[in-house]
Amino acid sequence: MVSIKQTIYKLSYQQFVISTKRKMKIRIILLLFLVQFTSLYSQMETLQKFHDFVVSDINGDEFRFSALKGKKVLIVNTASKCGFTPQYKELQELYEQFGGEHFEIIGFPANNFLRQEPGTNSQIKEFCTTEYSVSFPMMSKISVKGADIHPLYRWLTQKDLNGVLNAEITWNFQKFLIDESGQLIKVFPPKVSPLDDEIVKWLR
Repeated sequence: MVSIKQTIYKLSYQQFVISTKRKMKIRIILLLFLVQFTSLYSQMETLQKFHDFVVSDINGDEFRFSALKGKKVLIVNTASKCGFTPQYKELQELYEQFGGEHFEIIGFPANNFLRQEPGTNSQIKEFCTTEYSVSFPMMSKISVKGADIHPLYRWLTQKDLNGVLNAEITWNFQKFLIDESGQLIKVFPPKVSPLDDEIVKWLR
């Protein structure tokens, strides 16, 4: 016959086993959480940031985005034979008003929409300077969407890379606003003028 002492011992042992199992489960859950958090943090640390990019300007020279630290930046994909091409004039006006120490416009010619930018870099440069007196930095022609999308535009358009939003390029002259720390702030569709009140207010 089982004594009271043995019964108490048996119950105590069972409670100990249950408690130990619970503690083990908690430890395992915490460990898995820690592993996932560490992996995510490591991944975030290795993601390319806006100021990490290095591109080629329209002359073929290296242009480091690290030189843009501390400046607000407007990134725009351009084309010479588009209905929005006259925005070059407005972009230049914006640059003359705010460009310099605290603000930069970076233009990226692209031929992704109805072949509206067919020219070479030298032809594009001549067109911009002759027709619109463009003085803000123009980069070499790139692709802004599709299988051959440039890494910068992959970053600009994908939330998992820029950390803010997804923003597919819909046409020429889509505008991206970047703050002084390299954070994507907002995207404006092609039809919005570079002299839009919201953009001007952001720069003041």
